[in-house]
Amino acid sequence: MKAAKVLSALLIFVLSGFISGDGPKYPGVELIKGANLIKTVEFLASPELKGRLAGSEGYYKAAEFMAEEFKSLGLKPMGNEGYYQTFTTEYNEIVAPCKFELIKADGSRKSYKLGEDYICRGFTGSGKVESEVVFCGYGFSYPDDGFDEYAGIDAKGKVVMMFKQTPAWKLNDRNWEQSLRYRGKTALDHGAVGVIFVSKPNDANPQKPIGSVMDGEGEHLISLPMIHADLNAVDEILASSGKNIKSLQTEIDNNKKPSSFSTNSKVFLQVTANYTKDRRTMNVAGLLEGSDPVMKDEYLIIGGHLDHAGSQADEVYFPGANDNASGSASVLEIARTFVKAGVKPKRSVLFILFSNEESGLQGATYYSKNPLVPVEKTVAMFNNDCVGHGDSMQVGNGKSAPFLWQIARTADSLYTKQMILRTWNGGGADAAPFHQIKIPCLYFVSYFSYTHLHLPSDKPETLNSTTFEKMCKLAYMTACEVANGNYTREEVQP
Repeated sequence: MKAAKVLSALLIFVLSGFISGDGPKYPGVELIKGANLIKTVEFLASPELKGRLAGSEGYYKAAEFMAEEFKSLGLKPMGNEGYYQTFTTEYNEIVAPCKFELIKADGSRKSYKLGEDYICRGFTGSGKVESEVVFCGYGFSYPDDGFDEYAGIDAKGKVVMMFKQTPAWKLNDRNWEQSLRYRGKTALDHGAVGVIFVSKPNDANPQKPIGSVMDGEGEHLISLPMIHADLNAVDEILASSGKNIKSLQTEIDNNKKPSSFSTNSKVFLQVTANYTKDRRTMNVAGLLEGSDPVMKDEYLIIGGHLDHAGSQADEVYFPGANDNASGSASVLEIARTFVKAGVKPKRSVLFILFSNEESGLQGATYYSKNPLVPVEKTVAMFNNDCVGHGDSMQVGNGKSAPFLWQIARTADSLYTKQMILRTWNGGGADAAPFHQIKIPCLYFVSYFSYTHLHLPSDKPETLNSTTFEKMCKLAYMTACEVANGNYTREEVQP
């Protein structure tokens, strides 16, 4: 049934002139160049901006840059402070000194390198401890369900080691709590003085220690240092116990029972962080007003998140070139193209860069609850996220907005010819809050895009200029169709 509707929509496009013998015309599309996109990324991903952590000075510089660009294009400021839609967020600045050492049986020490062997969790607490390490599996304490990984373990004054990810299996009918902050609090409640998270080694591609501020809801654990350690470092800590991290995961997952113990190893762990509960941050928004006397009161939103994972202790920073300097650059380049090509869309187009995607979609969620243009008049939202790395393109949320997705698909088949057919429903990332308020969305993302996700290696030189350019062109062409009235807002599918 849904396929028939999409085919019907395509027929409408044909009859309306969307497809002609020469194909649709998109004034200005030739202005979109990979080199210009990369230039914007190089600034946003530069050491000067230190990873654009929401609420940091580096993020403020990125926001100021975008606001000035919007101003130079003549976009109408749409925030409560000029181009800024301000709100407050938790903020945690990780500063020097930060240290992680294994204390060997003979008293000698092995120092691990920040950014390679370990990363501090984004919302780590501060502390300086030298203590024994206890392994507590996945770090859950559900005694009423017969699964308590702290049972029989003295964690008081100890550093708890646990898997970062949750089990792939269920415990009875209980869903595992996903929040790392929750499990940190569990460790703290059992007397722990530090936490070492480790990726599940039996996963197809075990996650490296990454920069991340996705720790979940709840009170900040200000006195609990928390790090994410590399698998090799973890196995060195486990060596004195005669165990290794792969066999431990296999044992717990096969038996679905705790396997907690003291590792007989000690570590020195020091983390220094400055926490602020309510720190000012902002979305950046500018409006290109429509030219049609009636349709100008309808809106297309083109957005992407501007923030990333910041820096730590002046030793390492996360450039976030693909995630998401690339999406931010694409949003800006689409705005530039509309203006420089003299395109006068019938509908108004709101360009917006979101803060705090990395900590839980907070900027997009704040917008959805405090919209700058009427929700009922917003015909579509485009999210640009990780559009610069990889060898092909995908457009997500097509199952929830099939008519909208077909516009992108048709434009690609005639021009860019690099879009795969895989899609999904439910929005995704910053599109999710818009999907939840029934705004049709598309999620533009390059395929095989996450090689350097949240790593110090996510640098401009890793981007694929050709794919990047085509991604931006596809988003622009799709935007032209929607903004010029060749799309009627559809009912959002689940």
